[in-house]
Amino acid sequence: MAAVDPSVADVQAQSRIEAADLIVAYLEQLGVEYVFGVPGGAIEPLYNALARSARRGGPRPIVARHETGAAFMADGYTRITGRLGVCCSTTGPGATNLITGVSSAYDNNIPMLVITAQTALNTFGKGAIQESSCTGVNTVGMFQYCTRYNTLVSHPEQLERKLASAVLSAFQSPAGPAHLSIPLDILRGPAPVSSPSFDLAALLRRPSLMDEDAVERLCQALTEARRPVIVIGDGCSEAIGTLLEVALLLEAQVLTTPHGKGLVSPYHPLFRGVIGFAGHRSAERVLEDPGVDLVVAVGTGLGEFESNAWDERGLLNRRLVHVESTEGHLTRSPMARLHVRGRILSIFERVKDHLLERGYATREDLLEGARRSVWGAPASGEAPRRHFELDDEDKCRDEGAPIKPQRLMTELTRLFPPSTRYFADTGSSLAWTIHYLHPYDRRVAGRRDAHGGLYRTCVNFASMGWAIGASVGAAVGARGTPVVCIVGDGAMLMSGQEITVALQERVPVVFVVLNDGALGMVKHGQRLGGAERIGTELPETDFAAMARAMGVPGHVIRSPQDLEALDVAAICARPGPTLLDVRIDPEEIPPMGKRVRVLQGKA
Repeated sequence: MAAVDPSVADVQAQSRIEAADLIVAYLEQLGVEYVFGVPGGAIEPLYNALARSARRGGPRPIVARHETGAAFMADGYTRITGRLGVCCSTTGPGATNLITGVSSAYDNNIPMLVITAQTALNTFGKGAIQESSCTGVNTVGMFQYCTRYNTLVSHPEQLERKLASAVLSAFQSPAGPAHLSIPLDILRGPAPVSSPSFDLAALLRRPSLMDEDAVERLCQALTEARRPVIVIGDGCSEAIGTLLEVALLLEAQVLTTPHGKGLVSPYHPLFRGVIGFAGHRSAERVLEDPGVDLVVAVGTGLGEFESNAWDERGLLNRRLVHVESTEGHLTRSPMARLHVRGRILSIFERVKDHLLERGYATREDLLEGARRSVWGAPASGEAPRRHFELDDEDKCRDEGAPIKPQRLMTELTRLFPPSTRYFADTGSSLAWTIHYLHPYDRRVAGRRDAHGGLYRTCVNFASMGWAIGASVGAAVGARGTPVVCIVGDGAMLMSGQEITVALQERVPVVFVVLNDGALGMVKHGQRLGGAERIGTELPETDFAAMARAMGVPGHVIRSPQDLEALDVAAICARPGPTLLDVRIDPEEIPPMGKRVRVLQGKA
């Protein structure tokens, strides 16, 4: 048998496209830069394809320390870029480890492509190591309940169409994760085509669809309302500039949900605070005002944390108009006087035009006054003023040690640059940040896609450790932008190893650990609710030392003076993460009374 010329063999090898290479080609078409995951034997062909891609500047892998962290990273990447987040794992325990992060994305409508491996098809039913087919630990069955699309690719000819279906399903309403489970032999086998057959990027362009009749009724309701209120949820990201212009034209008071908080400047003259979990009394009073005759809730699922624990007196009543692009959210507001379906930006562009045509004050007339309110008076150096109330505001100025959480939140937004993105984890971190952390956003109107704004949290599925991974995913998605992750000591002990990913990727994530030696929200919840005090104590932990052991600079913060001593400019400029071990006053109770009453059935 004649020998094969080595140069010919090289050409043949280079021209051979494996199924995994086709997957990567589609990711590149969609502008995806990274695949977050943990490698393993069954998923190896995908990593081989990513290695080939990385050498030519295409999508590359980022290795998480745990698969749940990989899913959280993909979540954070999507939130800050608007692009598809992608995570992957090997078969068996790799796939099951992904489930918590994928479930979180599902409950928060985050588009995500989830790729898990299977052992080779011919091993199904034979007890192969880590087998997770229908005859083993059935991972496809597990993902059924936390994905928008979920399938096993059982033949090479299925791959391209199922991949296309998964990507399109991830962005459809309701958005969420789509899961492909692919056996090892299919991943490493020849692709059914030599290059992508479909232009998925073009198919994902958002249509400007809306319910025309309902929009006309919304316009009529707004022009007839004497004292309208607009409630902004996280679904308003694309439309926030236009929404704020409409609010200025109507002089409508503006509230946000916890999810939507980062979209509105806390110094906007019409902003009255956050409703729902850890919200502001000034916001509740707006909804309780009998003079308010119209409440327009936009881009919010109206779950427990977003609806002030299903508040029927102030929100969920006949004053409500619910505007949504995700139709499933409308099932939670059957008491509303009107449902308006469609792309939120298109709806409020139409509303704005309607108001201007009917002689409402011009945008320029109102913007100047709004800018003065938000920016302060330049000549006098007057600081901007909030138009909502904080609980225990005097503690925001407390000089003592241990530092009050209220003071910490106030200082963070003063010390860090205005462009900083804040990610708050589940637990006391969530309550403290919703109520007291107010990034200095000078924008009052103008069309923009804010991708969630300056503050992000995850209040629906509420996974501990979410912010740790999400902040890393956000930081690699928006390199050069400082990211602050606010997390409790319990979550840090659970998932803190992911900070080494930020180190490896050289991104400036600042991990602010609220160190009070306890599962704080549970501890204070037990006390407020009169429950047994059990299971909340954590060992005294030096997180700054832990960080230094992993190669990350760590600082212990005991007082406001310790914060002042930090060189924040240098921290934000350094190519890598920093950890602040903040020894907060453990006796300060987070603003969580409403949540306790819900748990007791008294809300």
